[in-house]
Amino acid sequence: MSDDAGRDRTQSLAVNRLPGVLIRERARPERIRAHPSSWRLAVATVCSGAFMGQLDASIVAQIHPSLRAAFGASLDAVTWVSLAYLLTVVALLLPAGRLSDACGRKLLYLYGFVLFTAASAGCALAQTLGVLIGLRVVQGAGAALLQANSIALVAASAPPGRLRPALSIQAAAQALGLALGPLAGGALVTVLDWRWIFLLNVPTGLVTLIAGHYLLPRTRHRHRTSGFDGLGPALLATVTTGTLLALSCLSRATVSLWWAALLLAVAAVAAAGFAVRQRRVPCPLIGPELLRPRPVRYGLAGTLGGYLILFGPLVLVPLVLTAHGCSALEAGLILSGLPAGFVLAAATTEKTLPRAWSERARCTCGAVMATAALAALCALPLTPAVLPPPLVLLGFGLGVFVPANNAIVMGAIPPHSSGTGGGLVNMARGTGTALGVAVVTQTLQMPGTGTWPHPPHRAVLVLLAVASIMVVTTRAARTRHSPG
Repeated sequence: MSDDAGRDRTQSLAVNRLPGVLIRERARPERIRAHPSSWRLAVATVCSGAFMGQLDASIVAQIHPSLRAAFGASLDAVTWVSLAYLLTVVALLLPAGRLSDACGRKLLYLYGFVLFTAASAGCALAQTLGVLIGLRVVQGAGAALLQANSIALVAASAPPGRLRPALSIQAAAQALGLALGPLAGGALVTVLDWRWIFLLNVPTGLVTLIAGHYLLPRTRHRHRTSGFDGLGPALLATVTTGTLLALSCLSRATVSLWWAALLLAVAAVAAAGFAVRQRRVPCPLIGPELLRPRPVRYGLAGTLGGYLILFGPLVLVPLVLTAHGCSALEAGLILSGLPAGFVLAAATTEKTLPRAWSERARCTCGAVMATAALAALCALPLTPAVLPPPLVLLGFGLGVFVPANNAIVMGAIPPHSSGTGGGLVNMARGTGTALGVAVVTQTLQMPGTGTWPHPPHRAVLVLLAVASIMVVTTRAARTRHSPG
């Protein structure tokens, strides 16, 4: 039976008991559902949301100077325009995924577009910095609904044997959004005005909202529950917010380390409370069965490590190139080799790598390629002429590793909990992103000794250590019955 053709009576009754503010998911038109390329249309729709979310996260950093001038605010104040969005997304990913498993992933995904698009329009019209920051929180809530359901919708849409290629396309859309963010942001601020950065989300969001209504499949497996743990998300939000704020403090030389230590202590206490509560409540936010399989635990660690390595060079390379006299445009073009390699891997690996390779073998191959690229960066001088090939190789290796790793994680999670699983994956990605920025920044701020390794090479060594650990954990994650 197809995903849109029928429903189990118990599921229908569960849907009818949902609060009145929620509506039932609507089926795709039969002509679309029966088309051989229907899954590609669904994946393309999800990729639009993935692209928008990452573009918005990276593009807003380009308007901080314009916001300071427009509102007469300090740099610390306008930084919250970016930080409020990031904290909201990471804090709400798991609750959004858990709610989507119960209410419907297509339904909550479309609601995410409504929130994201409406908040984008409000951001463009904001007259004070406080209102702008508040609307960025709403925008982050919409982005959390999008990100929590994106991987689950791809997994539900892709036919058997096509999950990894579909996840490759989705990961490439995220990388493309990250790559275009700085270039598009700089161009828009120079030619037009900072408000256009938010206005551009409105027509794109409306088009994708309509496309999602007709092209995305309904939820086939729901995780029915008799309640929702309200304190669990609050504790988890404290963990993520405290950790990310501590990382932000560590990456800024003007902030005392005592603040970072205090925030980490608060996050640790909240994490302990969250773990205890998950064992005691009847409807935990993260059921113990989700994290019990080794592929899930090691796969989430791999996601964190992969995005740490991906975002570390985004901080390191511009600083190194600026020291060599490169302009911001030149640095951006050289750095674009990293996401370009990621996109290239998504477009070519299905044809270039042996089809008989398991997901585990592809993960190992990608991690080894990333390790080789970082080893080359350790051995070579970090100059404009030397950087492009290793960066492309690093991006290509991560483009092989990330989709295969995500396929392993989602394959080990029950279908009825795929929304929560997607939230876990994206939460690991967000944490890895923050760690990549903080670790590289802290390493660069350490005093040099005058001999090798200099601070930039020390930062590369840290990334190399993470990549080496990824190779080991990828092999260690094998279960007794998993090939590769």
